[in-house]
Amino acid sequence: MLGKAARENFPVAPFFLPAAWRDDLMAVYGFARLVDDAGDGDLDHPDQVAKVLGVDQPLPQTRRRDGSDLPTEEETAFRLALLDGLERDLDRVFAIVLGTCGVEQPRHPLMRALVPLVENHGLTADPFRNLIQANRVDQQTTRYATYEDLLGYCELSANPVGRLVLAIAGVSTPERVERSDAICSALQVVEHLQDVAEDRARGRIYLPAEDLDRFGVTEADLAAPAAGGRVRDLIAFQVQRAGTLLDHGAPLVGTVRGRLRLLLAGFTAGGRAALGAITAVGYDVLPGPPKPAKSRLLREAAATYVKGR
Repeated sequence: MLGKAARENFPVAPFFLPAAWRDDLMAVYGFARLVDDAGDGDLDHPDQVAKVLGVDQPLPQTRRRDGSDLPTEEETAFRLALLDGLERDLDRVFAIVLGTCGVEQPRHPLMRALVPLVENHGLTADPFRNLIQANRVDQQTTRYATYEDLLGYCELSANPVGRLVLAIAGVSTPERVERSDAICSALQVVEHLQDVAEDRARGRIYLPAEDLDRFGVTEADLAAPAAGGRVRDLIAFQVQRAGTLLDHGAPLVGTVRGRLRLLLAGFTAGGRAALGAITAVGYDVLPGPPKPAKSRLLREAAATYVKGR
């Protein structure tokens, strides 16, 4: 599960950070990856995870008859039960940190890794709970009417990670949190643009309905093997919008120094490089996720580090 960190658009816990920071960031990533995989049905051994968490909901044994990737009602119920089990394990994390008597240790190893993280940095439960809630939303909300609705989802699914990074580094301020939220929301939108085809196969469309209507794009258009002109125009518009959001958050980089500045530059550069990769394929994201070359990512990171934005 932690091995998926290398596939992200941005460095999760790069080598240049102190070992303690890397351990902390990997603990956050491990939690987020566990929750996302539970919500997406991507756990390698969901039955084992359910057993560890004490989840009684039976693992569905059948798939949809139409052969699609859409979850059945039973699969959705199982995913929601897993998320509830993870939240109960999160409760154990904070009960242990608070010194509550008679509380059992968190059951999942990735959850146990949160105990020293929370204790050492005085973290609150809200960012972790929001990440779980985002995956509950994914089970019940598959379309977003407006861009503002989508950003509301990003507040749950992405922004908590940036807030945790700032808290771990001990540099949280209201201004930095606001800039961080913009970067994280932009990164989430970028990921949605890369994964249009994959998300649609799962029954989810993160492109706002108002923008589909504006560009005359139907859901059937998104099922094509390659994007037509209207789809490309829609994606180009979303790329510009995500870039604006990323640019708004980027001055966060210039407010810190040292290795943290390099880390935040890497996050921001990952988003810019991914947008560049989408642009390079003519905004045709339907054949598969456009991925930036490592050389481009490094160039973007260097430029962002030097400019501080």
